[in-house]
Amino acid sequence: MPSATPAQQAAILDWLDQQRPAMTELLEKIVNIDSGSYNKAGVDAVGRAIEEWFAAEGIATDRVPHGDFGDCIRAHVSGGEGNRPVLLMGHRDTVFPDGEAARRPFTVEGDIAYGPGVADMKAGLVMNAFVLAAFKRFGGAPYPLTGLYTSDEEIASPSSRPVIENEARNARVVFNAEPGRESGNVVTGRKGASFFKFRVTGVPAHSGGQHEKGVSAIGELAAKITALHGLTDYAAGTTVNVGIVSGGNAVNMVAPLAMAEVDVRFKTMTARDAVWERITEILQTAHVPGTSAEITESRGFLPLTQSAESKQIFELYTQAGAEVGLTIGGEFSGGSADSGFTAQVGAPTVCGTGPVGGRAHTPEEFMRLDTMVPRAKTVALAIMRLGA
Repeated sequence: MPSATPAQQAAILDWLDQQRPAMTELLEKIVNIDSGSYNKAGVDAVGRAIEEWFAAEGIATDRVPHGDFGDCIRAHVSGGEGNRPVLLMGHRDTVFPDGEAARRPFTVEGDIAYGPGVADMKAGLVMNAFVLAAFKRFGGAPYPLTGLYTSDEEIASPSSRPVIENEARNARVVFNAEPGRESGNVVTGRKGASFFKFRVTGVPAHSGGQHEKGVSAIGELAAKITALHGLTDYAAGTTVNVGIVSGGNAVNMVAPLAMAEVDVRFKTMTARDAVWERITEILQTAHVPGTSAEITESRGFLPLTQSAESKQIFELYTQAGAEVGLTIGGEFSGGSADSGFTAQVGAPTVCGTGPVGGRAHTPEEFMRLDTMVPRAKTVALAIMRLGA
């Protein structure tokens, strides 16, 4: 269909208006499953719960399997024009350890829901599922719809990134259901991030009897930390933080090894390339002669930047929100997300379209249940307006 008829639009919105209890029920089920990024069994269990829900709605799903991390799940709803789908995206993993769901399971106080991952971003997963179901129930969408449920965003999507980029290259539009900001806004820009670990190697020696024969890896690491922190440029929006360090074997030994983990944030790809040129130089320079350094692990996110097409979709989305009584603006976030991958392959992207929540990654994480239906209706209307 080229666009939704008035009758179809009314049917979709009326059905969504009635779904808060069912949304809450599914949300409770998946919040109460531990699904830390490295817990493949738990992430896949959340996936099975979502697949079972889709099956009951008559919505086809398939999996992209992975041996170490959770499988990616795709849900498909047919549409009227072409083969370029609208992509509704979200991740199933959380930052919390095993046992967290039992320690503080899903609870509700008035219009506020609590629990591990309730806002970031299991509520968004539920919202996307109900949007897909609404179109399935009432005749399809102006374009095909794909719901993508990924598995490892909280650790920079090492397994999901190729799947995300592949889906986004063919997508007409991407709505990423990260939590709406506490203000009710969506995210129109995000910093990119690099996370890397590096190891410094020195020469061990007895620190009392043969100190002169040792080459301290810790001494070299200290010099590198100072140099790395010196790359922070607040005006440019670039920050470098050495967040974890370790090293040495004994207090009376010149340290033969030292390690560090580093967080780098940047606003643009140009800024990323510039800071990485400096980082590489620092790692290759031996402040303490006789030491060497190497990166042992590296992963990261790309920045979400608003293209002209993304701005048009953002405006369409906010107009849809106004139709259901929401005032939605755009915000920049220093945090990173999978939406950076979709934006950088050229897909018009709006992030933070999920229900409103806050205090993510803490025991105080919350989600406003009264925003689930209006935010779902906003996404549904935006999709219908795409075909107008």
